[in-house]
Formats: sequence, structure tokens, C-alpha cells
Amino acid sequence: MGTLCTTRLTEERKNWRKDHPFGFVARPVKTPQGALDLKKWDCAIPGKDRTIWEGGLFKLEMHFPDGKFVPALFHPNVYPSGTVCLSILNEEEGWRPAITIKELLVGIQMLLDEVNPDSPAQADAYGLFKKDRQAYDKKIRQVVKENPAP
Repeated sequence: MGTLCTTRLTEERKNWRKDHPFGFVARPVKTPQGALDLKKWDCAIPGKDRTIWEGGLFKLEMHFPDGKFVPALFHPNVYPSGTVCLSILNEEEGWRPAITIKELLVGIQMLLDEVNPDSPAQADAYGLFKKDRQAYDKKIRQVVKENPAP
């Protein structure tokens, strides 16, 4: 990993430890040798208050700049692999090195409840969202039950 990247992610870690949104988790993964791998972070995103996602905590692996839910999440903008379809994560669309970890994770949290119908990534979730919103909401409530916040 380049020096600039290492410096930037070290600074991100320091800033995150000082100030991060309540309920969110973001920490670099440790290598088998015990060192921190600043390019890979284990994260968790809480469901936003007053939405059908409230009460859930959803695990995400960041391999900068890519984000992936583990296990994959039922959502129209999450690929079956778990990869999040969001412009600020896409190097060709909106991602810039200046985007902070906090901005990325809050952006993903917003996407959970604010589906982008122009960017479907998961056929089943997208179809249910478009055709039967009540059934979609019921499915999301089940997903939240399976991924409770502590």
C-alpha cells in the first residue's frame, strides 16, 4: 500500500476514534502477524431511527474503496455478493479519496431506507420493492430481526 494511502487511512482511523456516529463501528482488520491492515476494515452500520431498518446492525467489510455486506443483505441496491451499489463507492462515478469513512458509512446507512430505483443490483429485492411494498417492508423487518443491534 502506498505511503499516501497509509497516511490517509491512519488519519481516518484517528479521526474515527475521536468522533464517529453513535452505533456505527469501523476498525481496521488485524493481519495474522498482528499488524493493522488499513486497507481492510470491519464495520457495522445501524439501521436509521424511525425507518423499517431501525433496531438492526448490519456488518460490512470495507476494502477501500469497496464496501460489502457480510452476509449479503436483501436490498435493491446491494448485489447478491453483498457489494453495495452506491456512487460514492464507485471510482468511476462519485468516489474520491477525500471522502471520509464517516461519510461512506452514513451514505450507506441512508441508502438502506432511501432505495435508488435507477440503480438496481438485486433482482428479487428490486422486484418486491417495486411490486409489493408491504411485502418488501415485511421482509426488511425480518432482516432486521436476524441482524439485531446489541
